[in-house]
Amino acid sequence: MNWREFEVLVGEGFRQRGYAVTETGGGGSDGGIDLVLRKDGDKFLVQCKQWKAFKVGVSVVRELYGVMAANGAAGGFVVTSGKFTSDAVEFARGRNIQLVDGPALLQLIRKSSAPQSPAAEPVRTAFQPAPSPTADVPACPSCGSAMVRRVAKRGASAGSAFWGCASFPSCRGTQAM
Repeated sequence: MNWREFEVLVGEGFRQRGYAVTETGGGGSDGGIDLVLRKDGDKFLVQCKQWKAFKVGVSVVRELYGVMAANGAAGGFVVTSGKFTSDAVEFARGRNIQLVDGPALLQLIRKSSAPQSPAAEPVRTAFQPAPSPTADVPACPSCGSAMVRRVAKRGASAGSAFWGCASFPSCRGTQAM
């Protein structure tokens, strides 16, 4: 699969999750954005890295963070067929950046193309970063799915981090950090 097919596949996974997806035709190594997602009035940026034998480093995540700030994005995703370095995982922690590694991407793709079953076991998707060995990820108090670190955008708690259900918007469970 070439880089363009990889981006299209990732975009389809996000479409299946209710996002409007714009493919930018990226693919350069300049920190450019490959996909722009829109959902519920918010804009999210996606950087795709189709690396098979390499780990995605912190510089890619930092570049995305800067581009998010420059473009007023509510959040971002770095999607790879490989893995992330521990520095990349640490930098993303506490920021509205989701790291989607190879196993999480596989689940996203499988879930996108498989018929949905209400009895299906919850799986890690693009909305749940791969758990790091030191991370304590709580379960949703409403549905039992894993929680994702999020940042409040409005209200009295704007700018504060909280745990939100990975199954959002179908489940709106939250928990204080």
